[in-house]
Amino acid sequence: MFVPAESLADAPDLLRLLAVPTFAWAAYRDVRTRRVSNRTWLPLAAVGVALLAWDLQSVLGGPASVRRPFALRAAVSLGIVAPLGYLFWRLGGFGGADAKALIALAVAFPTYPVYYLPGAALPLEPSRLGVFSLTVLTNTVLVGLAYPVWLTARNAAAGEFAPRMVVGRRIPARAAVGEYGRLLDSGLDLDALRMYLRWRGCSLAALRAAPAAHRDPASVGATNDPGDGTVGTAPAPESPGTRPVSDGGRIDPEGGDRGPVAVEARSEPAAATARRPSSRPSTTTPTALRPRNCGRGWTR
Repeated sequence: MFVPAESLADAPDLLRLLAVPTFAWAAYRDVRTRRVSNRTWLPLAAVGVALLAWDLQSVLGGPASVRRPFALRAAVSLGIVAPLGYLFWRLGGFGGADAKALIALAVAFPTYPVYYLPGAALPLEPSRLGVFSLTVLTNTVLVGLAYPVWLTARNAAAGEFAPRMVVGRRIPARAAVGEYGRLLDSGLDLDALRMYLRWRGCSLAALRAAPAAHRDPASVGATNDPGDGTVGTAPAPESPGTRPVSDGGRIDPEGGDRGPVAVEARSEPAAATARRPSSRPSTTTPTALRPRNCGRGWTR
């Protein structure tokens, strides 16, 4: 049995379904590489603005009982939820991709879309305010609050008891190049660590085996493109001065939230500071990047 598309939802809500695969792809990229290209969000925002204008044109000719709720919901979505996404990013609670996704969602879904199925209508449980992006934001905050609880339980089960067990987990030093985040012991950004290893053309094992030798400025020979710090881009090349080849990854040329990243070498060659163009510099310091003989550390 086939149901006409126009009986499933109105045209703008049907077109909004096209955004769902884009959000799913962005979520996959964010989990896998911690990087989402800026090009992902511009089409979503453009489509959202067009659909919002379409909705506005439709409700303007309707009764006040339709116009006022729509105006209120659109005002909350665009005037409160979208700015909150930016604010949370500025405060460090959101990554760049998280903030842009929420802003795009606030524009594309200012109200709840409604879809009619045989015997049911979605959403099954209507929202009192009716602002879809606000529901997504509140659910995100609730899940985020549950994460420290999960970390605490995980660390307690492993016998790791420390004040930082609420915000991080302990990893072996050899596993650092395969993790995203920051070492809580030193503040070292693991992206910067991978960039340094690739720039020097050495492995973490070699760095830890001879930390003093790597601090010597005379030990720096031909260097390599540091890349953007993505996991899988840190192994040493076969010969110095050649461009390393990752295990299936690549440098994202599209200029996403975390790249491209340049490396500024300081007076001590074993230290480098990651900087993002048109963004704030990384807080990684030369001291934090100095090779150390360590076995395990906390990361978040």
